[in-house]
Amino acid sequence: MDALLADLRSALSDDRVRYDAAQRSLIAHDASVFDGGVSGPVCYPVDTSEVQAIMRIALTHGRAVVPRGAGTGLAGGAIPLGAPVVIAMTKMNAILDVDLDNRVAWVEPGVINLDLSRHLRPMGFHFAPDPSSQQVCTIGGNVANNSGGPHCLAYGVTDAHVVSLEIVLPSGEVGTLGTLGPDDHGLDLRGAFVGSEGTLGIATKVAVRLTKNPPAVRTLLLSFASVRDAANTVSDVIANGIVPAAMEVMDQKITIAVENFVGAGYPLDAAAVLLAEVEGLEGGADIDAERISDLGRANGATNVRQAESDEERALLWKGRKTAFGAIAQIKPDYYLHDTVVPRSALADVLETIYDIAKRHDLIVMNVFHAGDGNLHPLLLFDARIEGELERVHAAGADILRACLAVGGVLSGEHGIGVEKQGYMEELFSADDLDHQNRLRKAFDPACRANPGKVLPMGHSCADIQALRAVPTGVWG
Repeated sequence: MDALLADLRSALSDDRVRYDAAQRSLIAHDASVFDGGVSGPVCYPVDTSEVQAIMRIALTHGRAVVPRGAGTGLAGGAIPLGAPVVIAMTKMNAILDVDLDNRVAWVEPGVINLDLSRHLRPMGFHFAPDPSSQQVCTIGGNVANNSGGPHCLAYGVTDAHVVSLEIVLPSGEVGTLGTLGPDDHGLDLRGAFVGSEGTLGIATKVAVRLTKNPPAVRTLLLSFASVRDAANTVSDVIANGIVPAAMEVMDQKITIAVENFVGAGYPLDAAAVLLAEVEGLEGGADIDAERISDLGRANGATNVRQAESDEERALLWKGRKTAFGAIAQIKPDYYLHDTVVPRSALADVLETIYDIAKRHDLIVMNVFHAGDGNLHPLLLFDARIEGELERVHAAGADILRACLAVGGVLSGEHGIGVEKQGYMEELFSADDLDHQNRLRKAFDPACRANPGKVLPMGHSCADIQALRAVPTGVWG
């Protein structure tokens, strides 16, 4: 370990290579409920050449590497397994170039998602993917997990907004994936990299698409006497050819928690609320807002309200985006799930989720990207109570399988990480997983980049069980 630390500190300054117990304990976790991480040295590079140097030093010493952004991931994707070298990208946080003519900006991976949109707003543009954690999550983390957000219904998730990437491979080589030109012949390696959760290498520069700020926005809050009525409204809106910028549903329990926390004016007596937003030219936005209102009423909406000002609109969205923090009023811990089901199955699956929570004696709250069927059940618990976390994991497994049973998939935006690794064989065939592993090995033959993530045992080049053990002498 001394030789590894000496080489890393020769490549970076001493203060940007940390190996103290406090720092390594902090880095051993992310925002998920999963533990078991053991960090090796933590490095804070400031440019591509330093990332290269770290990769080459790790290779020389036979150590794995794990990239890390803000640590807001919920699937355990940033948890270091087997005491790897952790490469924290937070100091690479510059907006390098903004090209308004071509609507592209080059940014470093440590740029905070919301900071980018704030920088672009006076120019008339923004970065469309807007995860609920956008105040703290990084562009590099968004790329790693192919993150979404409420406004990705109309605009698409991160993959649709990444044009090109500069990456450093586990070997230390630098490459560019994708092109700013109109044609990119050959394999879509850019598309393969986005969403790969750090298992193919590390992005050091990202060219992102800029989205023009809409001339008109209409934000609606519809109240319903049942979650099924809200879910059916969502399906009817899409079936009628309307594609809003966002459609978010919250059930009564989470709505009450949010209202007590933010005071956004959400109704406390509604079984569910639907927050819908349309954008475009003034006339078109008005027409779409009226059509959604009519469809809501046809499905039993008890009240339809339109935000009358930018301030009211911002407050409604503040309520939605602080929903996860609001539940601290009820329980100290929560497990935020992430699955996707066909819109036609939304209502039935939601009822199944309530039944599962009841069976496991847990509180569940539902808040989700209803327009694209991306569910986010919140299972509330107190980790101090013996056996409660085990019940949470058991309920989570039941929820996953209920979603797969109706043709759903494991994740919409949080990624697989360690959370859903054990369920990959229930979604993919052995051939599917074999080809995924072959792709990974093409980038990383020795399986040194974020090992032990995504692919299950038997289909991964990593020895997952060995990674979960603390290597001999790791404490130095």
